[in-house]
Amino acid sequence: MICVVDYGRGNLFSIGRALDVLGLDYFVSHDPDAVAASSRVILPGVGAFGDAMAKIRELDMLDPLHEIARRGDQIVGICLGAQMLATRSLEFGDHAGLDLIPGEVRRLPDPVDPSGTRIPNIGWRCVEACNGYDMLGQLGHEPYFYFVHSFGVQCADPIDVLGSIIVNGEEIPAIIGCDNIYGFQFHPEKSGAVGLSLLAKTFGI
Repeated sequence: MICVVDYGRGNLFSIGRALDVLGLDYFVSHDPDAVAASSRVILPGVGAFGDAMAKIRELDMLDPLHEIARRGDQIVGICLGAQMLATRSLEFGDHAGLDLIPGEVRRLPDPVDPSGTRIPNIGWRCVEACNGYDMLGQLGHEPYFYFVHSFGVQCADPIDVLGSIIVNGEEIPAIIGCDNIYGFQFHPEKSGAVGLSLLAKTFGI
């Protein structure tokens, strides 16, 4: 069963609806013991990095999430939840993350001319697969996903970038992954059939 971590900073309704459509059993919890006992975890997130990590610490979620990662069970971060997998973030200061996928969260590049992408990056973007990540190829010719973000993870090891988009001339990771840990910068739960298909494949159905 999947545990959706409730730390007061995630869009639990949309994620729950997506899991219902897929027929996946799940529960929502802010109990660190319940989270620690789960073999598959979704870490959602909307808002500011520092505030979200403060809430994770307040709820004593750090050790459970690290224990899940150590024993090889699955953690999937979505949007801000994906950023929290990184080592640190430079959003409104310098904040420590979970350090499950080494890297740094930085602001997206601003446009250099009027035709560029305005920040925050909001809308549908086609994600290109990287480093042999084959799940995108199973979803259709051009997998588009819905993004809402001003910051993104820059992985310390390029091999951890599994999918990317181009924002104002720079390659920005859209999917990151290392062993049993995955992060989606976009919202698969708000990306229609292609997003649901990606969630299904990520969870092995």
